[in-house]
Amino acid sequence: MSVPLVRLFPLDLLKGFVAVGRRMSITQAADDLCLTQSAVSRQIRALEEQLQVQLFVRQHRGVAFTPEGERLFRSADGAVQQLQDVAAELRKRDGRHPVTVTASIGVAGLWLLPRLGSLQHRHPRLDVRLSADNRISDLRADGIDLAIRYCPASVAPPHAIHLFDETIAPVANPSLGATRVASAEALAELPLLEFDDPRPWLHWRNWLSAHGYQQASRRGILRFNQYDQVIHAALAGQGVALGRLELIQRLIEGGQLNVVTTAGAAMPSPNAYWLIHATDAPREDVRHVAEWIAEEAARVERVRSGAAPAADGRPA
Repeated sequence: MSVPLVRLFPLDLLKGFVAVGRRMSITQAADDLCLTQSAVSRQIRALEEQLQVQLFVRQHRGVAFTPEGERLFRSADGAVQQLQDVAAELRKRDGRHPVTVTASIGVAGLWLLPRLGSLQHRHPRLDVRLSADNRISDLRADGIDLAIRYCPASVAPPHAIHLFDETIAPVANPSLGATRVASAEALAELPLLEFDDPRPWLHWRNWLSAHGYQQASRRGILRFNQYDQVIHAALAGQGVALGRLELIQRLIEGGQLNVVTTAGAAMPSPNAYWLIHATDAPREDVRHVAEWIAEEAARVERVRSGAAPAADGRPA
């Protein structure tokens, strides 16, 4: 027999429970709900008191369901998702619904933002929301329409659209006077800018070793935890960065950064960039944005292959 509606727990508590269950983390759920961690914890405790059962077991990192919590989540997650979908449809009828695009902080700042003007020129009435986040989002749960992901082909989702590959080479502001360097050893004498990232092909040690220089830099290295910070430091003439050439193509074309030619060649990255749709049947505004992203990516690929610029001087 069902519980009478008057005795059902407040549904706001259910929203907090589902948010934690989707992330298996109170901290991340708090970010999703724009609440404090303590507020979400209080919601979970209040729901547990209402039901008189424990729903989560707190662990060192994150949480885990109890059997009762897992049973409730199986029903609650689907119900909340249906409410989210219906709310999205109702809002669409009431007015324009922004197209939400997510990408890492580096991709958003260095590749998407400099190009958004052309999208606005083509679709002046289109509302776009850019979500710069290094976390992998659950697109439908987070209300995101499109995502640009950086990964090898082997782990790209089945329906992902390949945008462009990646090439790694040293880059620097022309003021540094490092356009031509005789060898990797000479390059290691310059101030180097390092991206503090676990992927080895984005590290100077890996690049220098691949070009025959086994030691680390003889100069101090400036390290940054965001890739756009690395490039901003290079633009300021603070050192040589490992350039992800496709992301910073416009900066190179505009002369703000030069590729540093050395005894070694540019290196291909094992990863590429992919476009992911949240649904197989996107609405018209989402299709417009996806088509624009694909066209901008095609220009990047044409420059990579050495195609001639268009008549207006821009890459074809």
